[in-house]
Parts: sequence; structure tokens; C-alpha cells
Amino acid sequence: MTPSPTPSRLAVLRYDTPEFEVVTSGDHVLCAVTGRPIPLDALNYWSVELQEAYASAAAMTQRWLETHA
Repeated sequence: MTPSPTPSRLAVLRYDTPEFEVVTSGDHVLCAVTGRPIPLDALNYWSVELQEAYASAAAMTQRWLETHA
């Protein structure tokens, strides 16, 4: 019998500069723009001001433009 994969868990983070702190352990966060899951080991873009994560530089730029218009 093949073991079933471990279900993924949403992490809760505190975003800081230049790193983030894991508040509640998990393996991913959600992009604030796309809703796409981002594995913690691939998380490169976030906003300290808004305390949210982004899947890409384009998503981060889009959100910045929305909030700083």
C-alpha cells in the first residue's frame, strides 16, 4: 500500500525585513493577489507594510500599484 501524501498546511507568517517569522507552522502561504499557494522555501516576495505574500514580482508590483495609487 502506498502511503498517502501529507496534506499541506497553510502557514501564518509575520513578514519583516529581510526575513519572515513563522507564527504558525505550515508548508505554504497564499499569494494575496492570485490566491496561488507559495511553498515557504520558494517565498521571495512580500510586503512588510501590508503583511502579505506574493507569488511573483509582477504580483507584488500589481498590489503596490493598487495600494499606492
